[in-house]
Amino acid sequence: MINKIVLSMASLRLMSGSIEIIAAIIMLRLANIEKALLVNSGLALVGPLVLLATTTIGLVGIAEKLSFGKMLWVLAGVSCLFIGILKK
Repeated sequence: MINKIVLSMASLRLMSGSIEIIAAIIMLRLANIEKALLVNSGLALVGPLVLLATTTIGLVGIAEKLSFGKMLWVLAGVSCLFIGILKK
């Protein structure tokens, strides 16, 4: 039996991967650099949102097993990832 939380996380990743593949096909069909960059910009939003969603689902799943201190470390690490990704 598959854990519901793992199934949810995997489903989000499959959806994200499918969006990436569809976006690549759209870029090829458009055959225009400006339009391809626009599609790529949309993908820049999807990646961090999927990361945040899957991390949140995973943390909810293991919240009872982690101490408060370890949970803070995980949240600090995720925050550092987002600062590194989004900071220009």
